[in-house]
Amino acid sequence: MSRQSSANAGHKARKRFGQNFLQDQGVIRRIVRGVSPRSSDHMVEIGPGLGALTEVILDEAGALDAIELDRDLLPILRAKFFSYEENFRIFEADAMKFDFSSLQEDERPLRIIGNLPYNISTQLIFHLLQHTTCVQDMHFMLQKEVVDRLAAKPGDKLYGRLGIMAQYYCEIEPLFIVPPEAFDPIPKVDSAIVRLMPYQEKPHTAKCLSTLERIVKTSFSMRRKTLRNNLKGIVSAEQLHTLEIDPIRRPETLALTDFIRIADFIHENSTIETPKPAI
Repeated sequence: MSRQSSANAGHKARKRFGQNFLQDQGVIRRIVRGVSPRSSDHMVEIGPGLGALTEVILDEAGALDAIELDRDLLPILRAKFFSYEENFRIFEADAMKFDFSSLQEDERPLRIIGNLPYNISTQLIFHLLQHTTCVQDMHFMLQKEVVDRLAAKPGDKLYGRLGIMAQYYCEIEPLFIVPPEAFDPIPKVDSAIVRLMPYQEKPHTAKCLSTLERIVKTSFSMRRKTLRNNLKGIVSAEQLHTLEIDPIRRPETLALTDFIRIADFIHENSTIETPKPAI
């Protein structure tokens, strides 16, 4: 994120990296108030851009790890924050492939922030959900529609795989909307800030996580189809009836606990290991 315009900083935002630099000081201050970083926190920023939010977080917390893919931004960031020395570490890496657990060097969990590129935000969130055991919380700038999907409830138009799996791991709290004018270049959509807080103890736990992931993914493979059609060959209509789930229901009407019940039933009654889907 950045409060400077990309032109003024001598760096043009790159479409292939999905770069839109945040430059609104009011929004930056509001994000930092929401995050409330402390000197005892292990802060991690995904995609620091030109470093506007980075600067404020460093002022508050005193230390930060940054993950940046655009190598042309690295010298800009290193020059801007050279005075922090070892308290500012920057990793040239693709966040989609980065092992975030490798950053944890003591008992402190990670507090992750980032302005996530719209074109990879969903895939990146799925990747980050695999690291929630070492994460205290995550604050992200996302396309507003993605935040709505994360927080959606059964019956909502945007309720689906992303929201179900994110809510399995985390409590989701949308914070506020950010207008396009807060960025340079100006995107064509509204953005929003969301807080994800991984559960220390999940309120609902599946007996086999890979089975749950498979069932949720398959159930939403064709949204307009019924469970009986989407889960054909995995669980029968009669078996769904025994679970008190009507097989002619559409997947967007089921709660997380319903999907867990189906997955647990399949896991308990299958002699074949359910493969873990690519997420």
